[in-house]
Amino acid sequence: MSVLEVLTHINAPPERCFRLALSVDLHTISTRQTGETIVAGVRSGELQLGDSVTFRARHFGIWQTLTSQITALDAPRYFRDEMQRGAFRYMWHEHYFEVQDSGATLMRDVFGFASPLGFLGRVVDALVLKRYLCRFLAERGRVVKQYAETDDWRTVLVNSR
Repeated sequence: MSVLEVLTHINAPPERCFRLALSVDLHTISTRQTGETIVAGVRSGELQLGDSVTFRARHFGIWQTLTSQITALDAPRYFRDEMQRGAFRYMWHEHYFEVQDSGATLMRDVFGFASPLGFLGRVVDALVLKRYLCRFLAERGRVVKQYAETDDWRTVLVNSR
């Protein structure tokens, strides 16, 4: 099993960052480089506890489908999504939103995964997937930060607060 952690400092309140991270609309924007589209489940808006969504995206030149479900949620501090179906043996992603003394937010992504195929999968995880997934999560964090720190957040959050 591999576990990654990616930190993103965002000059915006935790509730806004939390809601943006749950937005499937922003997720689709943040994953344009993989051609990611929603093919089943929640297709717009913010995910809630128990919701699932299925994405289709191109990774390493291969089209893949992954279904993820929100399995834990403690607004606006934490949520967890877990793969229900997909290429990994298993995959989970925990999202933490910690208010800083300045009022800004530390968004902490903790991502655990394992590839299938035993020893060969562990080698691929170590040599290829860890770096790839860190970049993927960092890009997603960059987009959440961009939207949260500007008025762009109003374009993806339906009930602007």
